[in-house]
Amino acid sequence: MKRILITGGAGFVGSHLCERLLNEGNEVLCLDNYFTGAKKNINKLRSNPNFEMIRHDITAPYFAEVDEIYNLACPASPVHYQYNPIKTIKTSVMGAINTLGLAKRVGAKILQASTSEVYGDPAVHPQKESYWGNVNPIGIRSCYDEGKRCAETLFMDYHIQNKVAIKIIRIFNTYGPNMNPADGRVVSNFIMQALRGEDITIFGDGTQTRSFQYVDDLVEGMVRMMASDSTFLGPVNLGNPNEFTMLELAKEVIRLTNSNSKIIHMPLPKDDPKQRQPDISLAKEKLGGWEPSIQLEEGLKKTIAYFEGFI
Repeated sequence: MKRILITGGAGFVGSHLCERLLNEGNEVLCLDNYFTGAKKNINKLRSNPNFEMIRHDITAPYFAEVDEIYNLACPASPVHYQYNPIKTIKTSVMGAINTLGLAKRVGAKILQASTSEVYGDPAVHPQKESYWGNVNPIGIRSCYDEGKRCAETLFMDYHIQNKVAIKIIRIFNTYGPNMNPADGRVVSNFIMQALRGEDITIFGDGTQTRSFQYVDDLVEGMVRMMASDSTFLGPVNLGNPNEFTMLELAKEVIRLTNSNSKIIHMPLPKDDPKQRQPDISLAKEKLGGWEPSIQLEEGLKKTIAYFEGFI
């Protein structure tokens, strides 16, 4: 049994990771301030004697004896991270400093949940980990993009200077149950609009692409990364390389929900990336052949069934 701290543990991805690690027989400390996380996501875990919920904001130091740390704390949807951009970048930067400080003190291994947003609006397609990105440092998305980039820098510097055992993953668009139906992400937006029979809003002409990864595949990659060889630090892309346009996604959601929704177009937000697709060859090589096994139709069906509970 390991004692594992998950910051942002009541969030969408964090709650699935908590459940996975508990099922493997670990003791899990779930830390969250509920800015975007929700108690309902982890309610079913609270009866497990190996589960502990802590309400705490990671911009302040936290102290515990743990073996591993997964640092997931940060709002991840544009609606939430643009609501309070200063808080967002403080969560990424101060959260990294505080969790790395904890890892240094107790000798824990620590994983940073970084993001494909470090690539910005990429000039290279698909994106390899060696690509440095094309990010606007003063745009409306900068609080998230640059906060995560700075966190990666901090992780690498703590490893070089203080020999902290680190792992860095870059998460590409992920979806599934426990997503906030009002988080403004494209999958949740389209599904909720379709279930309500509302117009489905596509920003721009709909030709911009994303690669959608079901949450179970991401969690599998995270667990494998934490357990990987100590010499492999990352960063490593975790995403589904199958690329879809926004128009294709909207039509698939309409089909699977049997909705009468119509597609309408809205102006494209500033700095919105035109393409996003991971090159996962490094993950396949270093993480035991890891690659997503749940494709879009299957994952959307499971996600739609979850969102039907909100209608």
